[in-house]
Amino acid sequence: MRVYLGLSADELAALAAGEAVTPAEAFVAASTDEEDELAALEEAAEHGVVAAAAEVDDPDGPVSLVDVASLHVDLDDSGDLAWFATQEIAAVIELVRR
Repeated sequence: MRVYLGLSADELAALAAGEAVTPAEAFVAASTDEEDELAALEEAAEHGVVAAAAEVDDPDGPVSLVDVASLHVDLDDSGDLAWFATQEIAAVIELVRR
């Protein structure tokens, strides 16, 4: 199941270090419609410095970096989320810790 997670900088660093994290809340889209997916992503972004899209079996369970499909960051406080691949996690950590 696809979920969207609002992550803190510390949770992001834990993922990069190979640890699993259990975010406070997972946001699930109302349907597979792009607008619903975007709404869930944007809601997750309101609950963390980074929004992550992840594929998990249990939306309330721990998440590892291997579960994460992409990372999304509002770089300029415009509400527009920039997309990052998981391979760019070090750069994302640097961006959010500035």
